[in-house]
Amino acid sequence: MNKTAIKNFAVWAREKLISDITYKASMLGITDSGIAEPLPISTNDLLFFDIGTKDYAEVSGNEIQQRKALVDAINAKEKGSKSYKEAFEYIVEEVAYTWFNRLIAIRFMEINDYLPSGIRVLSSENAAKNEPDFVTTPFDTDLEFTPFEQDRVIQLKDENKLDELFRMLFIKQCNKLHEVLPELFEKTDDYSELLLTISFTDKDGIVYHLVHNIDEIDFRINDEMYSENGKIKADGQVEIIGWMYQYYISKKHDEIINIYKGTVKKADIPAATQLFTTDWVVRYMVDNSLGRYWIERNPQSKLAEKLDFFVTPKDGKINYIDEKVSPTDLTFFDPCMGSGHILVYAFDVLMEIYRECGYSDRDAALNIVQHNLYGMDIDKRAYQLAYFAVMMKARSYNRRALTQGIFNNLSVCEESNAIDRFACDGITNDKEQNKIGEYLLEAFKDAQELGTLQTVKQADYKSFAEYLLDLENTKEQLDLFSTSWLNDVAPKMLQFTKQAQIMSNKYAVVCTNPPYMGKLESKLKAFVIDNYKLYSSDLFSVFMYRNFGYCKADGYSAFMTPFVWMFIKTYEELRSYIIQNKSITTLVQMEYSAFEEATVPICSFVLKNGKDTTKGLYFRLSDFKGGMEVQKQKVLEAMQNNQCGFFYETNENSFYKIPGNPIAYWLSTNSFAAYNGKTLKNYALTKQGFKTGNNNKFLRFWFEPNSKRFSIYGGAKWYPCNKGGDFRRWYGNNEYVVNWENDGFELINFRDDKGKQLSRPQNIQYNFHEGITWTYISSSLISLRYSSENMMFESAGPMCFPNDTTKTLYMLGFLNSIVAQHYLFALEPTIRYSEGTLLRLPFLQGKEVEVIEKVEKCIDDTKYDWDSFETSWDFTKHPLVRLSKDLWDATDVGATMSYYYGGHPKVGSPLELCYMLWQGECNERFHKLKANEEELNRIFIDIYGLQDELTPEVEDKDVTVRKADLQRDIKSLISYAVGCMLGRYSLDIDGLAYAGGEWDDSKYQTFIPDEDNCIPITDEEYFEDDIVGLFCAWLKKVYGEDTLEENLDFIANALGNKGKTNREVIRNYFLNGFIKDHIKTYQKRPIYWLFDSGKQNGFKALVYMHRWNADTIGNVRVEYLHRIQRVYEKEIIRMQEIIDNSHDNKEISGATKRKEKLQKQIKETKDYDAKIAHLALSRIDIDLDDGVKVNYEKVQTADGKKMQILAKI
Repeated sequence: MNKTAIKNFAVWAREKLISDITYKASMLGITDSGIAEPLPISTNDLLFFDIGTKDYAEVSGNEIQQRKALVDAINAKEKGSKSYKEAFEYIVEEVAYTWFNRLIAIRFMEINDYLPSGIRVLSSENAAKNEPDFVTTPFDTDLEFTPFEQDRVIQLKDENKLDELFRMLFIKQCNKLHEVLPELFEKTDDYSELLLTISFTDKDGIVYHLVHNIDEIDFRINDEMYSENGKIKADGQVEIIGWMYQYYISKKHDEIINIYKGTVKKADIPAATQLFTTDWVVRYMVDNSLGRYWIERNPQSKLAEKLDFFVTPKDGKINYIDEKVSPTDLTFFDPCMGSGHILVYAFDVLMEIYRECGYSDRDAALNIVQHNLYGMDIDKRAYQLAYFAVMMKARSYNRRALTQGIFNNLSVCEESNAIDRFACDGITNDKEQNKIGEYLLEAFKDAQELGTLQTVKQADYKSFAEYLLDLENTKEQLDLFSTSWLNDVAPKMLQFTKQAQIMSNKYAVVCTNPPYMGKLESKLKAFVIDNYKLYSSDLFSVFMYRNFGYCKADGYSAFMTPFVWMFIKTYEELRSYIIQNKSITTLVQMEYSAFEEATVPICSFVLKNGKDTTKGLYFRLSDFKGGMEVQKQKVLEAMQNNQCGFFYETNENSFYKIPGNPIAYWLSTNSFAAYNGKTLKNYALTKQGFKTGNNNKFLRFWFEPNSKRFSIYGGAKWYPCNKGGDFRRWYGNNEYVVNWENDGFELINFRDDKGKQLSRPQNIQYNFHEGITWTYISSSLISLRYSSENMMFESAGPMCFPNDTTKTLYMLGFLNSIVAQHYLFALEPTIRYSEGTLLRLPFLQGKEVEVIEKVEKCIDDTKYDWDSFETSWDFTKHPLVRLSKDLWDATDVGATMSYYYGGHPKVGSPLELCYMLWQGECNERFHKLKANEEELNRIFIDIYGLQDELTPEVEDKDVTVRKADLQRDIKSLISYAVGCMLGRYSLDIDGLAYAGGEWDDSKYQTFIPDEDNCIPITDEEYFEDDIVGLFCAWLKKVYGEDTLEENLDFIANALGNKGKTNREVIRNYFLNGFIKDHIKTYQKRPIYWLFDSGKQNGFKALVYMHRWNADTIGNVRVEYLHRIQRVYEKEIIRMQEIIDNSHDNKEISGATKRKEKLQKQIKETKDYDAKIAHLALSRIDIDLDDGVKVNYEKVQTADGKKMQILAKI
């Protein structure tokens, strides 16, 4: 099945239909802004409307009543909507999906030869013929024509108005199909017919795309029910109906989710919650609920042999139940049926069961529709397609299924809000039956929102339905009110009766993919809280509980849901209820991101409505990435080889042993045994840090503010703050500072205009205490780090505080071990590691001295690694500069090289030698850390007795110190050099030389930084403080003058940029690469700002944010921008002289190209000068406390207008 083609068509078709219908409505004087009234010149038979065109719009004949019906529908909808526009859009959407459903249904039927006439409606049996067959031969169809219609058909053919004929015939065909599929093909003599705009000749039209863009084979039902291995095939290609609808609403689904990012309004719930269930998951659910229910009660059945996903215990034994059931007893209910995918596959399984019992396919098909399959949905669109899919399934087994008038048990959830009372004077005279009528009106209030979550009491609804039908046949004299009641109320009451019959029943099997929606609003929220409070975290969990009420004792409930219910605290009550009262029969836990159609990790499972003594059968697919097809193959693999290592048998009573009762089915007896001791909760506290209410206001990266106001450097405003960060163990991620001036007075008292506190200064008494911090949200493993008493902590970087501070390092060692991760996967295998989750870890102690010694080494190694680069506030010197100081001791260097490399590798420059030393140092540190982590794992595996389950090995990717990387490290060396050029660093002192405050010349002796805080970057060396010249001067100071060229070669080779010489390569890096790397390194908060005129590289210059003053822009403009313009003008003259006087064609060609480039550059700089001039006159200064984001905008804005003069971040 080509799902890409199906998706492209369905998404486009919805937009096309809505656009065409909206346009057609506007031609009738009806738009999203209002409804035009008929002009005074109108008559009873001919209405005129002013729609803004040259000629008035005309509406006549039957269209007058159809337009009135459209207006009435919009007005009626407006009463329950927020606005007229919302009501208009709803009706347009309704008409669009009505015609979409019918087009898809007819296409499906014509391809499978299910149309009663056997003549194609949208296409031709002759693939080369574009004209639909029923347009070619309309009188050969089963359509009935009046004499007038016959003449009209001939006339339209004669006049070659084939599209008009097509629409006329298409509407008649839909009305004809009402006889066999009344729930889908409702009578169309209303406004939906008026708004139909389809054409078969338009190659940009929906019919053409439907016929030509989707292969017929994708619509064709399999002729054979079984695959080659004798298993039941899924459902032929009826599946396409579900995908069509899923994709049809996909854009609206995405819009709703993005718009609301929270609660979803009533009308949008269907689109927000519809997800088409993957085929193999449907089969897994049905095989292990419906299939299991039959097999357990029929030991002689061969059904198990025909079910691909029927799961049996490792010993192959099935617990049989001594209970006789007939096929008609196998009632199967999907309370959130969507487009009917689950029901369609259940049809096939039921068919095989009927065959086992000797039924013919024809009789079985009728029985299945009338006695076995039940389904409901709040979405009429989905209901219509589910009804169609089931009826097509019946038709595939019984050619007369559509013409035998069979009833079905599928329904949309209609609500009774528009009906005030049931009783009608002179009509409804049976008081007992009237009580049922009044009850139904009360029961189905807000049913389109509440759906099948409601509980409907049992009653004799069959008798009530007969009562209603008798009322419709009354011979009494009818007045206006009673006629209206019979026309409007009675049909709705019949619908409510059908709903009540379905919802008051008990079923052998309930199987569904319920809606996933956690943020509810209005009546739905109130209803869920009132009736399902303990299970109200999400709609799917409410359905998990509710569906037991639909299920017979010892029946089965099957689901596909997010897997969070298995683990997190929010669903603890639901887990406890299931473990205590029900049984988990089987469950598949998918890999985290396997289900592409939803943004949540999912599982599929079957629950027994009663306690069972057998163990649950579980599949753990967490390690198998690659989407749902990979998940499918792994389930099948486990069923073939139940010793595969990811198939488990577990008694759910084991889950009681773990606090919170997580469904940790894969834990062994030894793993559970650890919970015989105490948990971390007995030894430590965990706390979530403060929430600022506005991070942009209160948080900065440490390198943004004036360092003199940073507590690490003796200041008293900005204090270091844990805030999670990337995966990193032991030490690091020290990046943020928080405004805690005057003990956090401003943050603590951060309120809105009404006095409501916006910040949450929680647990502030735990700030500035030694402890353990970690990243709350992680894409994989947890990573915990030592935190000193200098640190505060924010909500994204929670902390753990041991009761006994001497246990801090031991506890850190355990929490970073494979053993802790083993249990964390069981407690909360999502992307969040909450404070409460850590406290539920079993905590055993042993070998404390050895553990603490290893942890100290891990912290030392990771701290040294973290501090080796300039994004650490404890950074002293770049390692390649630090190592250059030791090169004078050749003996020591030689010994070190021998230790790292087993000899003396050939090197070409001092810088290369420094890099080799650094590389050896990094490798040594990496391997030491890995060895220490593995030894810690061994210790804790032994303490917990998990030698048979866990191995101590640590993957290289999980060792969080850096190995040397030539290009990255050379770029960081260049960044350090630029810092020296601008005065941030000095070769004479460690750490920061200047980051705000008073400038001190005495700090700079070896290399003097740029005097005016502006370093131009040009494509030629035009200035005395040219950046490449300064870089060369810096290299001489660090590595010596004699080896400058060798060092430049080494740098150029590492950079890999374009250029003929080493200086040209380095210059190109400064022109095109440096600022990008700097912005990335400093996480979009650059401290070196690049003046940038544009793509021609006409003018670029670096300045240091912390040396900025009100005259910086003016200085850059006058001393550098204007100077470069004069240089370009002189160069253009020089190039022209060469062109005029040279006799060397190559030289002339080069000069011509150079002149053209210079002309572009001087134009760019003059345009740039126009922008920069106004800003220079404004003399904009900055406040470092405001941070990069605010100041970067501030210096580029004057008089409320931003002028982009700096490189984009």
